[in-house]
Amino acid sequence: MNPTPYPITVTIITLNEEKTIASAIQSVQWADEILIVDSGSTDQTVEIAKKLGARVIYNPWPGYGKQKNFAQNQAQNDWVLNIDGDERIPPELAAEIQSTLRQVTTKTLGFEDLCAMSFPRKTFYLGRWIRHGGWYPNVLTRLGNRKTCQWSEPQVHEELVVQGRTLRLQNALEHFGFPSIHHQILTNLRFSKLGSEDLHRRGASGGLLKLLLKPLGKFIETFFLKFGFLDGLPGFIISINAAHSMFLKHAFLLEPKIRNKHQP
Repeated sequence: MNPTPYPITVTIITLNEEKTIASAIQSVQWADEILIVDSGSTDQTVEIAKKLGARVIYNPWPGYGKQKNFAQNQAQNDWVLNIDGDERIPPELAAEIQSTLRQVTTKTLGFEDLCAMSFPRKTFYLGRWIRHGGWYPNVLTRLGNRKTCQWSEPQVHEELVVQGRTLRLQNALEHFGFPSIHHQILTNLRFSKLGSEDLHRRGASGGLLKLLLKPLGKFIETFFLKFGFLDGLPGFIISINAAHSMFLKHAFLLEPKIRNKHQP
């Protein structure tokens, strides 16, 4: 691997990612270090990663944010870029990252205090790049100096919390997370359950009104307000699935109350 002008570690947390991990690793071969933190894959993920030159560490699954913090703490460099096993850094974004890091390390005027970088993410779904409905630009902060950045640790939808200035880059990360509608629904099911558990821990109360209105609001938001209709039929499917995911999250939150009320 050819190091960048400034050493950078790419971290990828994995579990059974054999179908996409090679593409992810190959897209960041320019990095000084590629670190895989695997939580017990039973497929060929680990073998593929090692063959491509990645350093692989096993760590039992503690949750998304905790696993990313663990990976960041194991990195050999202070600047750490995190991607998922189903994502790729295209050449244009790679060049932009390296150019910006070069300006940070040479202390170019205006870059001395930079702590992190964000960039848009675009998702390939049902044969096309999705451009609306909240799926794009979907700006994410994934690259930061670990001295000033740490991942939040909710059950789902963790974020890189930055103590300092973040620069937004122009080029997009590529996401190939949903090979089918079936796969997306299974993902939504898992995240809905985790989301409901976060709501419960925060003391949120479920109710019939929320169960009715939250899914409707999500559909209106994604399909109309965020122009999901411009993505055609895939945009409609995405908005329906988003509404269903919202419904499930609040249904899961209500489930214990419903069960206790109707105990025989």
